[in-house]
Amino acid sequence: MLIRSFLSLIVLFLCTAFVEVHAEEKPSAEQGNETSGTNIVLILIDDLGWSDLGCYGSTYYRTPNIDALASGGVRFTDGYAACNVCSPTRAAILSGKYPARLLLTQWLPSGRWSATRNRMREARYLSNLPLEEITVAEAMREAGYRTAFMGKWHLGTETYYYPEHQGFDLNVAGRDYGAPGSYFYPFEGKWRIPTTGQVLQKKNPLEGKAGDYLVDRLAEEAEKFIVSSKDVPFFLMLSHYAVHSPLQGKPAKVDEYEKTPSGQRQGKPHYAAMVESVDESVGRVMRTLRRLNLDKDTLVIFTSDNGGFAKATDNSPLRANKGSNYEGGIRVPVLMHWPGRIAAGTICKEPVISNDFYPTILDAIGVAPKPFQHVDGMSLMPLLAADGSFQRDALYWHYPHYNQHPQSFPSGVIRQGDWKLIENFETGELELFNLATDMGESENVARQNPDLTAELLAKLKRWRSSVNADPMLENPQYQVKNKTPN
Repeated sequence: MLIRSFLSLIVLFLCTAFVEVHAEEKPSAEQGNETSGTNIVLILIDDLGWSDLGCYGSTYYRTPNIDALASGGVRFTDGYAACNVCSPTRAAILSGKYPARLLLTQWLPSGRWSATRNRMREARYLSNLPLEEITVAEAMREAGYRTAFMGKWHLGTETYYYPEHQGFDLNVAGRDYGAPGSYFYPFEGKWRIPTTGQVLQKKNPLEGKAGDYLVDRLAEEAEKFIVSSKDVPFFLMLSHYAVHSPLQGKPAKVDEYEKTPSGQRQGKPHYAAMVESVDESVGRVMRTLRRLNLDKDTLVIFTSDNGGFAKATDNSPLRANKGSNYEGGIRVPVLMHWPGRIAAGTICKEPVISNDFYPTILDAIGVAPKPFQHVDGMSLMPLLAADGSFQRDALYWHYPHYNQHPQSFPSGVIRQGDWKLIENFETGELELFNLATDMGESENVARQNPDLTAELLAKLKRWRSSVNADPMLENPQYQVKNKTPN
């Protein structure tokens, strides 16, 4: 009897010890390893200009659903894309790093550099987002989230570098190209690669039927994913191909915008129709969240990958367009919506950038940060909570490339407070603007402020060194055009 009691005590002790050990091993919410169950929907539009929404001042484009995100949440007046072209910004969103640190500073697969016409050799750049990067999708999947990517990928080739290789459980229509062959089913077409002249056949990115419109199909797939994930935390990245060219709006919508006199149009009717279709897709997503009672448990982030395309829209009052490091090329809409957590109608004037979304998302879902990964981003949660503890020294851009967009040239940029300095890599020219008084960058005040100009340039150069930004070099193949004799 005594032996049996002794054995029982031993068993009880071992079981208790086992429970205690495993209780210690289980991560606690205080350690930041248990999620809050908050869903994340990140909506990324391609080539949408800063002034192309009603909530940013447009009276031409019809965007009631997107405007509702702003009125029900926060609108950032000084939101920025990490680059003036698409692929680098997308890489920054997924990695939390500046494109220069990633060595991914140009759109893929190539730009428009000419060996004989361009004075400088372009800097080197990768043709894919490296698998070594721990993307925000991988971080969320590790935290127990179901993850889905839908739409434009443009960060690598199918064999190794698609969304499914970068943390997404589901990839719908994400391919290596940056624009569809057509926005109408079967969404196919051809594109001549500018640097090689080779013709790329753009295959059908997803299933559909005659008459289907790509923006609608992606919205439909987004709704399906949300419904199928209603009982588990999820991360949805809805990355529309629109409003990138080819400019193809639904005919009925195009007809409506063509009724506006040409002098009163902000952009082309086809582009306006595409913007409206994107807005409708946002409405579909939000209605689905509300129908499933998920809206209060979902942080929605809305933004663009660069400024508006010069041949499609007018970016006024900003200067220039996509491809340029003036404000029209890099300042973009940034909206966040989270009922009960973000005060409705909030306007934030703090400069924010694509790199910030990664740490913001982890902070929002209660997961410990990964500072070794999203090293160049800052959580925006203090701004959303309006506690005033957000402090950043400056924002930076590095674009050591050529393209054919108006007012584009290889350059580096620093924005510190209201001051913005642009360094032209080809000529060495410096431009200094006070964005508080000159949002349109109409007056270069570098000569009037030599000390500030020198200080900002030195800081920009130190930053480039710190991220190992690849430099431009002299181009030995450059052919100087002979001047016409007098």
